[in-house]
Amino acid sequence: MAEGSAIHAASPLPRHSPIHSRAMRVNEGISALRQRRESAVLSIGNFDGVHAGHRAIIERMKSLAAGGPLVIATFEPHPLTVLNPAKSLSRLTPFGLKKRLLADIGIDELIVLPPTPEVLGLTAEAFWQLLRDETRPAHIVEGHSFNFGKDRAGTIERLREWAAGSPVTVHQIECMGRQLVGGGHVEVSSSVVRALLGEGRVEDAAICLDRPYRLTGRVVRGFGRGRTIGVPTANLDCGDGLIPADSVYAARCAIDGRPYAVALSIGSTPTFEQARLQVEAHVLDFEGDLYDQSLEVDLLRHLRGQTKYLSTDALVAQIRHDLADVRAIAHV
Repeated sequence: MAEGSAIHAASPLPRHSPIHSRAMRVNEGISALRQRRESAVLSIGNFDGVHAGHRAIIERMKSLAAGGPLVIATFEPHPLTVLNPAKSLSRLTPFGLKKRLLADIGIDELIVLPPTPEVLGLTAEAFWQLLRDETRPAHIVEGHSFNFGKDRAGTIERLREWAAGSPVTVHQIECMGRQLVGGGHVEVSSSVVRALLGEGRVEDAAICLDRPYRLTGRVVRGFGRGRTIGVPTANLDCGDGLIPADSVYAARCAIDGRPYAVALSIGSTPTFEQARLQVEAHVLDFEGDLYDQSLEVDLLRHLRGQTKYLSTDALVAQIRHDLADVRAIAHV
């Protein structure tokens, strides 16, 4: 597909995930972690993707709650943005989407820890003492690969040792496994989801996420080619969000609460010999202006890789075929 004019959307709500009506408190800073929560069930982690493994942690939290609040403490932004910016990872979930997903699942309170020297400088033992003496949750629930404290020196095993005999009970969740579409089995993690998306395997990523991967971007101006060939597109600036492999995908978005099928093209538009990466969304059966608005697109299926066509007519013929596939897959 090629770029074109943009399409306007206000508060896009994908059909499978309406905005929650349930409130979640959001508190910021290490001072929020120092407030007593004797009856709370706590988990600490980045929760990027809010994938099946994260959901397993939250389900265990719910089973332990006994009327107490479910509390998650997370870093924002990721500590790597401070400790090693060169290795900073693209996000699976922008912070706003992460908050919505956690609230939808049933989290009562989100504690946002900034990656400041005060926080990152806490040793594992000092971090545990803060939890034991000041936060004082009834339960802490973590995955098997949990690390905490300065230099990530604390482990789930050490945490369980320190908690023995204290009022805090530590629970460990084992890996969450998933069978993939094309066969094979994986242990779900954010890194596995990133790897699958890097190969364009959006259906397998959805299996690990328990939902389609959602790409969020601000609509910016492109080269305007899409409208000239009858396929106007919204060009997305996805910021630090993870962009899947160059390909064409069947997708879905929502505009003013109504679902729309989307043909999403990611790549450098080889037919027009354009080197700059473009993320272009053609929203079927919609006309309007999207410029400077935010669009959320759920990726449903990989259709094909990017191909250089010998002529614009050949490209348009392929796009028409793609649009028919998208309409059948999106079911809107």
